[in-house]
Amino acid sequence: MNPEGYPIESVPLKGTYDGQPGGPTTVQYTTVNINTEPPKDHIIWSLFCLLYVNPCCLGLAALIFSIKARDRKVAGDLEGARDYGSTARCLNIWATVLFSIMVLISIITITVVVVRINEAYRSYSGYHTYNSGYNYRG
Repeated sequence: MNPEGYPIESVPLKGTYDGQPGGPTTVQYTTVNINTEPPKDHIIWSLFCLLYVNPCCLGLAALIFSIKARDRKVAGDLEGARDYGSTARCLNIWATVLFSIMVLISIITITVVVVRINEAYRSYSGYHTYNSGYNYRG
């Protein structure tokens, strides 16, 4: 089995051994790259960022780089696919972090506004928790 892009070397064996027919024997072996894992294109994460988490159009940019990474992988350019995949991953991370910060700020803002509205309502209606009807002098 020869993975695409790896050279094949032939090494002839010299001499004959008992029980084997005479003549030179050739053994083929391939040099295998240590990093045989195919590059990741992060297409699902990019689609999620495009549809749900799209601050500053980072989700769209991540999707474009993911598609380019997938195209490079299909074309056999594994190094180009790794570069595009790495860029897509960085854009997805930034989009996710920015979206998380925006959600956190929104939750804090809504909580503060609700507390202020509740305080304003109580002060205008004359309802105070410390007073609760004990002022009756009759």
